[in-house]
Amino acid sequence: MRYVKHMRLLKGMSVSQLVREMDATGVLGAGKVGEACELVTEMFGDPDYTVFLTLSGAMVPAGFRYVIHDLIENGHVNVLVTTGANMVHDMVEALGHRHMIGSFQAEDRQLKAKNIGRIGDIYIEQKAFQSLEKWLYQTVEAIPEEKRRHISGAELLCEIGKKIKDEESILAVASHKNVPVICPALVDSIAGFQLWMFGQDKTLRIDPLLDVKALMDKVYEAKKAGIIILGGGVPKHFALFANTFREGVDAAVQITMDRPEPGGLSGASLEEAISWGKVKPKDRAVTVVCDVTIAFPLIVAAALGNLGKERSA
Repeated sequence: MRYVKHMRLLKGMSVSQLVREMDATGVLGAGKVGEACELVTEMFGDPDYTVFLTLSGAMVPAGFRYVIHDLIENGHVNVLVTTGANMVHDMVEALGHRHMIGSFQAEDRQLKAKNIGRIGDIYIEQKAFQSLEKWLYQTVEAIPEEKRRHISGAELLCEIGKKIKDEESILAVASHKNVPVICPALVDSIAGFQLWMFGQDKTLRIDPLLDVKALMDKVYEAKKAGIIILGGGVPKHFALFANTFREGVDAAVQITMDRPEPGGLSGASLEEAISWGKVKPKDRAVTVVCDVTIAFPLIVAAALGNLGKERSA
């Protein structure tokens, strides 16, 4: 039986050193963050891994656009499965609009009068989505009509990414690096409804089964499959269920604040996922119960620090 090791915090210590101290305790949230870092370091450092990142919640509005961009740019993420909303917010940032710091105690009637939308304590002006509608219409119209007759959501997002001039855009870098961005519920977003309006006047037929093919191609080609789940929802299930066709992922890290008791997938443990064949039963899965915006930066920064140390050794 191991004993709890007490953390020692030193002046000037790196994030990797801090997370190693957390890991050494072996218990509670600190221990889980440490375990998750070990698995993420393995996923990022082993070229045999195909890494699936699932994204739900307000991650782009919350300031994680560059983090996700850099993980794709540096080859650490090979497939992005996300909500349409996060890609909407990537696009409006690419068009020059910014998310603002607000308050959870906002007077929403006043925000409505000022044409400001609120996501928690994040504000964004509605004119951002008006700009998006005009730009998106022109961008999709520029895609050859023959291609628009039968296109996957992933291919459509790739074509959109090619038209984005902002080099910090997630869609732009994913297009450049040939990383599929799969939105299984693309229509459940502002962009989805704007695409529906486009389709009332112009040719656009998005085939969701082609997105399944794009995802399954990555599943079948993976020598090892690793998954990092941020939040839950449709992206979590879509990526995990696809991996049942290879008897589950080899390594999994989940960060969530949801609870398993109501029976919803977002709070379901990765141990439960073993019963469905989504995760291989090899003790290579860690659930971190924490706000993603706190735990994810710690885990990623520490993992990248670990890789840097290994390469300089």
